[in-house]
Amino acid sequence: MSGKILAELNYEPRSVNRGYADKSLYVNVTDKEIKEKDVTQEMKDKFVGGKGFGLYYLWQAVTGDTKWDDPENEIVISPGPVAGITQYPGAGKSLVVSISPLTNSIMDSNVGGHFGPYLKFSGYDALELQGKSDKDVIIFIDGDKNKVTIEESDLEGVDSHLIGHKLTERFAESEEDKKNISVVSTGRGGDNTLIGLLNFTYYDPRRKEARMKQAGRGGIGTVLRDKKISAIVAKFSDLKPDSNHPADLPKLQETGLKVHKEIAQFDDEMNRMRQVGTAHIVEIVNNYELMPTHNFKFGSHPDGKNLYSNVFRDNYLGQNVPDECWYGCSMSCSKAADGFELKTGPYKGEKVLVDGPEYETTAAVGSNPGIFDPEYVLEANFYCDTYGMDTISTGDIIAFAMDCYENGILDKDKTGGLELTFGNKDAALELIHQMGQGKGFGKVAGLGIKRMKEKFIQEYGADSEFLNDIAMENKGLEYSMYLPKESLVQQAGYGLANKGPQHDEALVVFMDQVNNQLPTFEAKADALSYFPKFRTWFGLQGLCKLPWNDIVPEDNDEEPEPHKVPDHVRNYVKIFNAVTGKNIDQEEMLRQSERVHNFQRIFNLRLGFGTREYDMPPYRSMGPVTEDEYKSREDYFDSRVKEDLGLNPEGMSIAEKIEALKKYRRENYDKLADAVYEMRGWTKDGVPTIEKLKELGIDYPDVVEVVKPYQS
Repeated sequence: MSGKILAELNYEPRSVNRGYADKSLYVNVTDKEIKEKDVTQEMKDKFVGGKGFGLYYLWQAVTGDTKWDDPENEIVISPGPVAGITQYPGAGKSLVVSISPLTNSIMDSNVGGHFGPYLKFSGYDALELQGKSDKDVIIFIDGDKNKVTIEESDLEGVDSHLIGHKLTERFAESEEDKKNISVVSTGRGGDNTLIGLLNFTYYDPRRKEARMKQAGRGGIGTVLRDKKISAIVAKFSDLKPDSNHPADLPKLQETGLKVHKEIAQFDDEMNRMRQVGTAHIVEIVNNYELMPTHNFKFGSHPDGKNLYSNVFRDNYLGQNVPDECWYGCSMSCSKAADGFELKTGPYKGEKVLVDGPEYETTAAVGSNPGIFDPEYVLEANFYCDTYGMDTISTGDIIAFAMDCYENGILDKDKTGGLELTFGNKDAALELIHQMGQGKGFGKVAGLGIKRMKEKFIQEYGADSEFLNDIAMENKGLEYSMYLPKESLVQQAGYGLANKGPQHDEALVVFMDQVNNQLPTFEAKADALSYFPKFRTWFGLQGLCKLPWNDIVPEDNDEEPEPHKVPDHVRNYVKIFNAVTGKNIDQEEMLRQSERVHNFQRIFNLRLGFGTREYDMPPYRSMGPVTEDEYKSREDYFDSRVKEDLGLNPEGMSIAEKIEALKKYRRENYDKLADAVYEMRGWTKDGVPTIEKLKELGIDYPDVVEVVKPYQS
């Protein structure tokens, strides 16, 4: 049974045309207001969709003084014009935008599942959630009956895997109808930490489970619970191959068929996405010193093999099961462990489905705290998901706490008895439960690394330089799982990223460190100009990045710039034009992204961030901080001191060598930042120029007003 209806909107049925519904849905849970807004041609031309629409609506809703827990902060969910097609792999993504509890600036997070497409086909290109309710509520968007309701919730205290199951059962009219339901929620970790995530469900009829994909980064699930929203549900049952009503369906089918053939032909020999998903990355990073281990001290470990993809594939993952998280995606990389029996926590003894594990989760909760046990990884993955806590932030937090414990900054008195030494899986799981349930040392850990660091300096007298060097956060966001010590371009890819060190804006470490495709300083600067623009484009459209470069055409090496996978870039231009009826080229494709990328930078500036000082990463992302770190690869680091600095390492102490490397690498980082700022059309302080805004067509008066004080 549904709860008491607090507000209701009945609306006229509408069809999506050329990728757009041309309406958005606004819900204010303070006064229970529900209304529609027009999506204008200006919005489509300048902000396109997805993250662009999220930033646009949020900009209108807040001021420069708005904090994450103010009622006017919004959560905006938007799928983008290409989202929902079934002809090209990876087209079911949504983008979520809000002011982050962790960073106090703009956060965006992409997510799979069915909610975004169902929202659009129900008649809305975006959903704006604003206000704070006085009681827990559920928002239901019924695209079959063209009705939106806000109703009282009976789900207080329930975790995400149960919420997804209960609401799928509640709003579906039959077993067959369950596939038409998608639920957005978080668990109790959204109430008790600042790293709450959003789970987006999609029903798996083979497993008869409501599975979950995560918008994990930046604590947007915490914002949802601060607003007292228990869940958002979308229902749409009339999905067709042409539900987007594309301008040129044959062109869409032709372009998609080409990539489907590539996946069928090459996946098994390239990255085995259909076999193991992103877990194949574990063995690559462990072999190339890229896998964060012991709080990013090291890049590999002999026990890393215990977390290799074959271990999960052969022992835990469901075999020979198509695993797409949106219809028509032949990459089928959304793996899951079926019937996994939990050993700890409130669901101990229950057999559950664990989504993944993805590479990021495996490295975050596994190698980074030094725990190389696949069953621990699955257990930690499940509890982070159902509690609603970002696995990346959780793993970094545990590893940072362990580093502080082993360096005497923390002890059992401060941790409430937890022995947080690297490799202690029992302590790690207990800390996850404490974070999710808001107990003990978990209350401190749930604040995130930036606030933990500040607390340890102010209250425990910890050395500020040391903690700033080893605290793996930038802009308040914890690092994603690629060790960038020996890749200058990836250091800057993380440091210059708008929302903080997440790889979706510029994952260039494989091009640089594995494939040696960026050998010169100029090539590195060009990569940091190009890829944030190109990769932002996926978030405007509702597309997954994996089909771009995890499978490449057979002749890709013959292309002038193979690291950009040019043929797939051409594909994306074709599918955008086929859906929307426009006739853009690659230059305009990049301009769409560049416009939104610059706008997000200015939005950060409006909130008090967005300048050069916030782009400097912790030194551990650049080089060795401690003696054991240096000694782990002493011959290699000595060679760098000799070749890069022109010094004789034999006459220097390890402390002197560490300090010399630190000075050199920070100077190099600054040089690269200077070059990238210039290529992007930004000032030396990292602020877009007014000339750049004019060039991009976003020189709106309120935007110019923000950047004007920073112009030289």
